Amino acid sequence: MNDTVLLFHGIARTKKSMEKLAGFLSGHGYRVVNVGYPSTRLSISDLVDVIRPEIDDAVKKAGDGRVHFVGYSMGGLIIRAFLKNDRPPNLGRVVMVGTPNNGSQVADFLKGWPLYRRFYGPAGQQLTTDQTAMTELFGAVDYQLGIIAGNRTIDPVSSLIIGLSVPNDGKVSVESTRLDGAAAHIVIPANHTFLPVSRTMWKETLSFLKDGRFTE
Repeated sequence: MNDTVLLFHGIARTKKSMEKLAGFLSGHGYRVVNVGYPSTRLSISDLVDVIRPEIDDAVKKAGDGRVHFVGYSMGGLIIRAFLKNDRPPNLGRVVMVGTPNNGSQVADFLKGWPLYRRFYGPAGQQLTTDQTAMTELFGAVDYQLGIIAGNRTIDPVSSLIIGLSVPNDGKVSVESTRLDGAAAHIVIPANHTFLPVSRTMWKETLSFLKDGRFTE
């Protein structure tokens, strides 16, 4: 196999958080590019500009192999913003993991807090459920997309903010991960913070990259 997978971490994380998934996919024959970026310092559109050269380089090196994208949390939003204007000719499949496609109620609650603003930066303000300012940033989903959501929460405060009866992963509700045009959507028993190290997530990501569907 000469397919490449590009990995994108979440906000306030580094590419180190995606290393175990990278190792898993490498072990299944993929060439993996684990992309790092200053997630708390810039807006999503500016972050796309930062990572574009690394993506372009990976696409070039892929030759006639396909290029797949996997994004955890905000990493999925960065993929959406990138693919709107820069579709690789050899685009393969896309997997989003715990991505707040319709925003996060937790971000709504915290967005005005000075500590949140300072820690999460401009992109943190773009993770709210009011997505009206974001419509220009994201295009329609006209590529093969699989979405993985978690439904385990270990944070009672976040659960109160989102709603006790609303299935969520402690940061993002299952409903918020959904996106029109997605080919498949699956819910796994995982918490948002630990999704990147979930072996179930790894297995389902591999399944979608290989076959365009999840195992469940």
